[in-house]
Amino acid sequence: MLSGVATLIGIAVVIGVVGYRIFRSDGSVAPGEVVAMLPKGAKIVSTATSEDRIVVTVDVGGSVEIRTYDLHSLQARGRLRFANEP
Repeated sequence: MLSGVATLIGIAVVIGVVGYRIFRSDGSVAPGEVVAMLPKGAKIVSTATSEDRIVVTVDVGGSVEIRTYDLHSLQARGRLRFANEP
């Protein structure tokens, strides 16, 4: 009797955790395909990922930019431009 109750509690916990993970996602599944427009002649130098960001280093006509995108929604989050001092 005791082992049957423990088994039922274990199954309920597993189902509860799975349900929590499914409903906690808030529908933030990344879209299947997104096109990010780069300036004409720009080249992607490198890419990297961090906790919840995608970082893309871009060479735009000899000038370097770092662009960041949200990993879940693939929305642009920021752009950092580098320039030489005159």
